[in-house]
Amino acid sequence: MSHFTNLKEQIQNKSAAIVVIGVGYVGLPVAARFAEAGFTVTGLDVNKEKVALINQGICPIEGEEPGLADLVKTQVASGRLKASHDYAVCQQANIILIAVETPIDSVRQPRYLALRSALRTLNANLRPGTLVIVESTIAPGTTERLVLPILRANSRREPGRDFFLVHCPERVMPGRLLQNLRQMSRVVGGNTPEAAELGQALYQHIVEADLDKADCVTAELVKTGENAYRDVQIAFANELALICEQVGADVWTVRELINKSPGRNVLFPGAGVGGHCIPKDPWLLAYGASEMVQAKLIPAAREINDFMPLHVVNLTVDALEEAGLEIEQARVAILGFAYLEDSDDTRNSPSLVVMERLDELGAEVVVHDPWVHEYRGDLWETIEGCDAVVMMVKHRAYRELDLETLKGVLQHPVLIDGRHLFGAERAKASGFVYRGVGEGNHG
Repeated sequence: MSHFTNLKEQIQNKSAAIVVIGVGYVGLPVAARFAEAGFTVTGLDVNKEKVALINQGICPIEGEEPGLADLVKTQVASGRLKASHDYAVCQQANIILIAVETPIDSVRQPRYLALRSALRTLNANLRPGTLVIVESTIAPGTTERLVLPILRANSRREPGRDFFLVHCPERVMPGRLLQNLRQMSRVVGGNTPEAAELGQALYQHIVEADLDKADCVTAELVKTGENAYRDVQIAFANELALICEQVGADVWTVRELINKSPGRNVLFPGAGVGGHCIPKDPWLLAYGASEMVQAKLIPAAREINDFMPLHVVNLTVDALEEAGLEIEQARVAILGFAYLEDSDDTRNSPSLVVMERLDELGAEVVVHDPWVHEYRGDLWETIEGCDAVVMMVKHRAYRELDLETLKGVLQHPVLIDGRHLFGAERAKASGFVYRGVGEGNHG
C-alpha cells in the first residue's frame, strides 16, 4: 500500500497520530479541535511551563476565549490531547502541523528562526509517509525556498514519495479562536495534488466551511494578501480621521454617512494596529517579490497605522497643555495593554508605543489591563491621582466606566479616547478636557 493510500485511510478512520508544533494562539486550539474530532494529538512546545499546564488540563491562553478552556480540559481528561517538549514524539506521528511564530526584524524582513529550528529538529525525527502542514503565515515562495529544502534532507527525501507537504495558513484571531476554526474557509496549498487532497481530507474533520485546494504559493499569497488588504483599509480610516481632526469634523459621523453609499465600508479608525498578523503580514507579502516589485501602497499604509499611537501621544500632550500642565509634570494612566479587547494578547501592542513615548517625554506612566498579568490590580487604585487617562483598549471592564467617578479620582480631568468609547459630547458634559481620535472641535 502506498504512503498516500495508507495515510488517507488513517485520516478517514482517525487513526492518524497528530503532533502540533507550537501550542500558542494558533496551535493549541487546532490541537484541541482535532482531539475533539477523535484523533490522538500531542502539542509540542519548547515552553515547559506551558506544557505542564496543558497536561494538567489548564489552558494557558486567557482572555475571553469562548469554549477553549473547557475543550482543553475535556480533551486532556479523555487522553486524546497531551503536551510534550520532546521532538521524539514526531517519530510516531503520521501528521505534523507547524504553528510557530514568524515575526519580522528591524528592517522588515521575515525572521524564520523558530520555523527553521522546528523544521531542522523535525527533519531528524520525520518518519516516512508523514504529512507535514505549515500553518504559520509565511512570505510567498517560502515553502519552496525554505521549507522544502530542509525537509528534503539533502535530496534524500522527495515530496510526494517520502513525505507530503502542505501550507494551510491559519485564519484565527484572539476572542474567536474556536469559532474561526470551525467557520472560516481555508486554503489548502499542496506541494503536490496528492498533498492537497490529504490536507483537505484532514481539515474536513474540524472545518465546517470551504476547503479550497491550491498550490503552496497561492496559499501563501491568499493569507498575506488578506491581511495586507485589511491593513490598507484601516490606514484609509486612520488617515480620514486625521483629516477630520484638522478641519474640525467628526470622523464617526463622516464614516457613517459614507457607508450609506452602496459598496462602501470604511473601517474603524483608532489608536493603532496590533497583534501578530496585521503589522507583519503586509511586509511578508511585499518581501515575497521584493527583488522584482517595489511595493508602494503597502509601506504607505504601514506608515500611517504605525503613526497612530504616536498621534495619541500628541493628543495627550495637547490636552494636558489645555489643562495647564506640561507633559513632564504629568502622571498618565494608560487603560489597556493587550492589542485586542478582552484578550491577554500583547503582541505588537500599540499601548507599548504610547507608554515608551510618554516615558521619553518625561511623563510618569502607569498602566492597567484586567487581562495582562503584570498590569492587573484595582483599576481605581491605579489611576487615582493621575492627571490624564488614555483609553487604548475597549475592554468590557472599561465600557462600564462611570465618567463622574473617573473624574473624581483624577488630579486633573483629562481624557484621551483612542477607541471612541466615550465620545466628545459625553466626556465634555462630564467636565473633561477631551481628545478623541478623529474628533475635531476640541475647544
